[in-house]
Amino acid sequence: MRDAPPRTPDGRYIVVDGVLWRATRPDLSEADRDRLVKQLMAARRAVGQAKTAAEEKAARADVNAAKIALGERGPVWWDDGAADVNRHKVENTAYAEWWRTHRG
Repeated sequence: MRDAPPRTPDGRYIVVDGVLWRATRPDLSEADRDRLVKQLMAARRAVGQAKTAAEEKAARADVNAAKIALGERGPVWWDDGAADVNRHKVENTAYAEWWRTHRG
């Protein structure tokens, strides 16, 4: 099993290949998180198994719905007014100094 990706100090993002990706909402119960992750994985499999454009479109909508429910897309799950920097290079954000020191 791979190591978990680094998480920003405020817990809002994970870093993958130098890019920030919004983390799962911390207020989800373990059961809800597990259920939503299973839904997400099933939807991703359905995208790959789709035989028609309509099936693929429906599966991608299911992926999006699961990611929104997890807090990884859609409205941000924090309430302090901080901007969402999802999909930004970490070096171009307020997390740049943390990243320089974190990765050594």
